Amino acid sequence: MVTLLCGGRVALADRPVGLEFATRSEIFAPHAMAATSQPLATQIALEIMKKGGNAIDAAIAANAALGLMEPVSNGIGGDLFALVWDAKAGKLQGLNASGRAPLGLTLEQLRAELQRQGLERIPPFGPLPVTVPGAVDGWFQLHGRYGRLPMREVLAPAIRYARDGFPVSEIIAHYWQLNAKALEKYPGFRETYMPGGRTPRKGELFRNPLLADTLTKIARGGRDAFYKGEIPARIGAYMKAQGGFLSAADFAAHRSEWVAPVAVNYRGYDVWELPPNGQGMVALQMLNILEGFDLKGMGAGSADYLHVLAEAKKLAFEDRARFYAEPAAMTVTPAQLLSKAYAAERRKLIDMQHAATQVMPGDPTSLRSDTIYMTVADPDGNMVSLIQSNYRGMGSGMTPGLGFILQDRGEQFDVAPGRPNSYAPGKRPFHTIIPAFVTHDGKPYMSFGVMGGAMQPQGHVQIIVNHIDFGMNLQEAGDAPRLRHEGSSEPDGVPATPGGGEVMLEHGFAPAVVAELERRGHKVKVDNDGGYGGYQAIGRDVNSGVWIGASESRKDGQAAGY
Repeated sequence: MVTLLCGGRVALADRPVGLEFATRSEIFAPHAMAATSQPLATQIALEIMKKGGNAIDAAIAANAALGLMEPVSNGIGGDLFALVWDAKAGKLQGLNASGRAPLGLTLEQLRAELQRQGLERIPPFGPLPVTVPGAVDGWFQLHGRYGRLPMREVLAPAIRYARDGFPVSEIIAHYWQLNAKALEKYPGFRETYMPGGRTPRKGELFRNPLLADTLTKIARGGRDAFYKGEIPARIGAYMKAQGGFLSAADFAAHRSEWVAPVAVNYRGYDVWELPPNGQGMVALQMLNILEGFDLKGMGAGSADYLHVLAEAKKLAFEDRARFYAEPAAMTVTPAQLLSKAYAAERRKLIDMQHAATQVMPGDPTSLRSDTIYMTVADPDGNMVSLIQSNYRGMGSGMTPGLGFILQDRGEQFDVAPGRPNSYAPGKRPFHTIIPAFVTHDGKPYMSFGVMGGAMQPQGHVQIIVNHIDFGMNLQEAGDAPRLRHEGSSEPDGVPATPGGGEVMLEHGFAPAVVAELERRGHKVKVDNDGGYGGYQAIGRDVNSGVWIGASESRKDGQAAGY
């Protein structure tokens, strides 16, 4: 049952507590909490912690399971980023486990190959966008620093489900079928992901014995079982046969990197992201710009709020396209981009009555000063904010007979020379996947993320604003309808869409608000196309220490604790 609120917003009317948007209650637990996009993975995380593992062990176990159970979004052929709240040290740590381009492929060779194929940019599928998968090394970096249980125990649940089978959930089954249309032509894909000649339907058991074998080798042999020896040799031979360039030597050279997270203070809360080569700072730039507006006074779902949200996104994304890249290739620093003074200058460009039709990147040097997301918290107070992806859909389609698909993250490289994100051998591409974290008065407040390409920083901002400015609880903040702006310039060299792009709105906003946005010059489309991300969160009650979990309704997920 639904009802209309003031302003025409749609809300559930059969909830006794009267929350406007929440599809379910927040979840509370005294000891531990996990929130993932697949309920079986959530249960695995809790199982690991009940056996004596900590949040880091549980996060690795759940991530391994999600690679099996949600192959449309992630797997060991992809990359990983994580933020870890170290309760003992009282500090937030960051891990960049993204892989690099093939060492044996130069920009000149890549451009010649693209020209031979009649392409202007790196394609989304096939051998050319494949970079070294960093997730497995990321697991062992996390485990080596923080893990408590042996990796054999941590990976055992995923191995068991891979051999015995698991029932495929509804949304995952839908995207599995969609992705297969583009990928089934590649050798190895049908054998692995289309048993009996089709993708599994919702509720059907799916088994992946090849992945079980691979995970078993990793559990026994450690990270070197994936980066040295038989597995990379097989991948290198497969890639060569497909006309690719990734080799066993690229695997042997791979290493993850521990990095210092970056933050801005938003209305008294420190919001943390990882620095580039990811796009996390876009969310922070947007928050810096929005902090200068009275969003609470504007109101959730109002035309004024949605207008400034879209305009702030345009401004931050032009900086993203111009400056964000592998840190060594950047021409500006994170501190310059996150300067409050720089945000104030960018904020002046927002006209409250007119949508910008053309936006340019700023000059911060002139001033001083489809993906899974999951989060786990343990009884000791450790928290993990982890995101992992194959990038576009199920990845490149390159399926080397090991139970997983190699990622297509290299598509994000710019093939024009001389720019920050220009392709180079051994270089990490610009990345979209970003975990987030919030602290308050130096203490952990919330671990959260929103999966979904360029929607991710836009989603992070809307979660923060919904919670801090509009007073929504963690579940409601994720279930509330979202805005997604499309058409900004891209780090791979794709220019902005003429006319200012398009504002996409989920159903749930008032018709009068849509009309007002159109009057201000926005091109608006209202739909529920599935492109608005997928959110999970864990918060902590500062007084009682109780964990609070949320898992939004756009995915198959679950927040649960004990």
